[in-house]
Amino acid sequence: MSPSILIVGATGNTGGGVVDTVLELAPNTPFANHTVIALTRNAQGSSAKALASKYGDRLQIIEKDWTMIDAAWLKENDVERLFIASHNGVSQFVDESLFLTAALEAKCVKYVCRISTTHANVGPDTPVWYARTHWAIETLLETPQFGSMHWSSLQPNGFISLVGQALESWLKTYRESGKKETLRLIIDGDDPVALIDPYEVGVVAGHLLVSPDTAKHNKQKYILVGPTNVSGKEAVSLLEKYAGTSVDDVVYRDTSFVDYLISTGNYPESIAASLRLAPRSGYDGGDSVERSPTSPEVLELYKLKNGALETYDKALAAIAK
Repeated sequence: MSPSILIVGATGNTGGGVVDTVLELAPNTPFANHTVIALTRNAQGSSAKALASKYGDRLQIIEKDWTMIDAAWLKENDVERLFIASHNGVSQFVDESLFLTAALEAKCVKYVCRISTTHANVGPDTPVWYARTHWAIETLLETPQFGSMHWSSLQPNGFISLVGQALESWLKTYRESGKKETLRLIIDGDDPVALIDPYEVGVVAGHLLVSPDTAKHNKQKYILVGPTNVSGKEAVSLLEKYAGTSVDDVVYRDTSFVDYLISTGNYPESIAASLRLAPRSGYDGGDSVERSPTSPEVLELYKLKNGALETYDKALAAIAK
């Protein structure tokens, strides 16, 4: 069996960019003969089927819960490099640290690229539980015990879909019924934030996975932000352009989604409530292009292209046709 590149979360919001980039670049790298494994929770899902149709034999799709992967499985599949986009549930540290320990034990894994979260939130004193978990995992990887396994941690800003979905939903409802719903936006009305396309986060990860020499990327925590800023009022103005009417009721800095998470019972209220604090780093421009720029090492690999407003403009234009 040839060595492999494992993509955990291949059908997730960043996974598509990883798969596309690895398969595009690998033929011209030392990884031309590596097997590319796309791990998914549902091989019969639409995203997995689309990947299978697009790439055929070039991509091996495996349905498996990544939290059940052990060192033996990694050795059996001769995994040399891997990408991991973990969940942000309460068991994240247990699950991801165990997975990384298995990768270390397997000895065949030489490089790991993982997804973290917004740089400003990562630290030992952050009140946001999953951001503190990311800090703990990065700290784990920095220990001498993990010294034989190279790794990089990508710290992306919030995804453009955090606002885009709300804009699209409002416009669809208005065009179908004439009803003007309350528009709830997680970002501030005035302060700029450089939201990022998750697909492009995956593209960066793909470039790292096929880099011939990972030494210069080892133990690096790279900041990724969108190429342009957006404010809540700019997003509303764009929505009004395509709606042909005013948006009369707007809630900025909205965190009502936390109430839904609590209602599901999947997150203890004390933990889920800390999510309300996650967006605050962007409420004073702290997550803007100017104040939290993308790491230059990332831009050497790939220049991020998809700004939030440009993305929203295309999506809203398609709905307004």
